[in-house]
Amino acid sequence: MSELTMRDTTATLATARLRETPRGVPSWLRWGSWLPTLITFVIAALLWQIVAWTNPYVLPTLEAIGGSLVDDAGMYWSNFLVTLLEVVVGASAGILAGFLLAVVMAEFQIIERAVMPLVIIVMVTPIVAIAPALVVAFGFGMVPKFIVTGLVFFPMLVNSLAGLRDVDQKALDVFKTLHASRWEIFRELRFPGSMPYVFAGLRIALPLAVVGAAVAEFVAAGQQAGLGSLVTTSAAQANLPVTWASIALLCLLGVLLIVLLAVVRKRVLWWSDGEVTAKG
Repeated sequence: MSELTMRDTTATLATARLRETPRGVPSWLRWGSWLPTLITFVIAALLWQIVAWTNPYVLPTLEAIGGSLVDDAGMYWSNFLVTLLEVVVGASAGILAGFLLAVVMAEFQIIERAVMPLVIIVMVTPIVAIAPALVVAFGFGMVPKFIVTGLVFFPMLVNSLAGLRDVDQKALDVFKTLHASRWEIFRELRFPGSMPYVFAGLRIALPLAVVGAAVAEFVAAGQQAGLGSLVTTSAAQANLPVTWASIALLCLLGVLLIVLLAVVRKRVLWWSDGEVTAKG
């Protein structure tokens, strides 16, 4: 195929796509973007209702869950804020620690060989096993919950380290030829190039932070606050509407964090072609 023919074919395909796509309409407003999801949720809601009507001691109805959220909105809001605080503080510390450790490992491989085995040992240890020991060491306050939530540093460490090392070798050679310092190479080359990997790590870390906060509240229940504690207490009382309403709020928190991350990523990585597959 000649070059002229290839250009004509490309132009024809581009024109066809422009004709098929409505101009000025955001992608999320097109029915093809949201209709399949809507159908899935409607089917799931119908199945939920059928199970709730036939087995009221297994699942509460959606009306009961919604009524609980409305009637006790203040209780749910206060516990939601406690869990949100644990996620924000713990995850922020873990994410920052993971990225900084990745920077050090990327610059000094001997640090990676020394520290990575210990990091792996900590991360393969179940969170449920670690939490009681943290309660004994730090009490029933917020500190052990912050620590458990901060264990999300592992996916940040792995993905950030991969991004910092995945640099264009030709560009790196140019920097070295110009006698650029390590700081200049990091600032101008490694750091910008690692951002897609960093956001891929965040996509794993943020949902894990919500899971960690809930698990910490399950185990470190001396301070009866947070959605996880609310789930434990209501389940012990067989109060299914409160239990599932608390679980729904935990899911909502995770979804909100992912949506916020997607918005920030679109603003920061406007130059990136697509998503990077997360590691860890």
